Amino acid sequence: MSGVLQGFAVVTILILIGLATARFLPSQREDIAKGLTPLIYYITNPALMMVLLSGTDLRFVIGVFTPIALLTAVVTGAVYAGLSRLLFRTPAHRLPAAAMSTSYVNAGNIGVPLALYAVGSTSPVVSVLLAQLLVIAPIYLCLFGLVSRAAGETRSTPLWRTVLRSIANPVTIATFVGALLSWFGLQLPEVVFIPIEMLGQASIPLLLMVFGMSLFGQRPLSNKQLRGEVLLGAAFKVLFMPLLAWVVARFLFHLDGADLLGVVIMAALPTAQNVLLFSQQFRLGQEVPREVILTSTLLTLPVLLLATLLLG
Repeated sequence: MSGVLQGFAVVTILILIGLATARFLPSQREDIAKGLTPLIYYITNPALMMVLLSGTDLRFVIGVFTPIALLTAVVTGAVYAGLSRLLFRTPAHRLPAAAMSTSYVNAGNIGVPLALYAVGSTSPVVSVLLAQLLVIAPIYLCLFGLVSRAAGETRSTPLWRTVLRSIANPVTIATFVGALLSWFGLQLPEVVFIPIEMLGQASIPLLLMVFGMSLFGQRPLSNKQLRGEVLLGAAFKVLFMPLLAWVVARFLFHLDGADLLGVVIMAALPTAQNVLLFSQQFRLGQEVPREVILTSTLLTLPVLLLATLLLG
């Protein structure tokens, strides 16, 4: 338990450093964010993903962890969409983005350090990344395109081009390369691998600092008309999804110990900011995803700590 608490402490301190940076360097905050964000997006995070994938036993991950991640995400999004439609009469054009906000986790930014520090294994986060990047995101993007066309919000860009552009990003490409290296048992020369590994190691503290900076000045639940939908979405994200992941992992796949804890922690992560980017791209309802991202982010650490205490 002490190792898990230390892991949470490391993550929290780095987030607080980001918050303090935004608070005490207000004039430099925008420049820092503008400099770090593309560095992380194009260089350090892809390097981290490639290193993680290349050192993971993909056959084990795909056989156990990835099916859990897929099943949990699909059921969570579907149940939320049904309840939201029933309770709040949510319009059809807002359902896909709202459902995605309850089931698409911030594995790349928050999941990696938590998996490394709290669980001691990257297998759970790798499984989530594979499931989201290669299966869940394309499915939701297709739904977004269909709903956008039905609502008359279609852009001139063809749907296939938008989906391709969303999938073919640096992280996805690096994930695919790392998966190929792992699957075929290939190793890069040390003179090439070591610099990539060093860049990847820089990604975690930078990611957490930028994440902390993004929390400064945010106000959750600001829209009273959508408060019910937002609260339901946040509850699904931070409570229903990890509980469902525990049931699936424990009783269907018979996991226990650190493996079970890793699955639950990954499911309890906050909503990924990509959900908001996708809803903006297709001109769909953005208020609920934005609020669920913020609310789930604020609730993540206490929920993760509770899950760790119960399962640790």
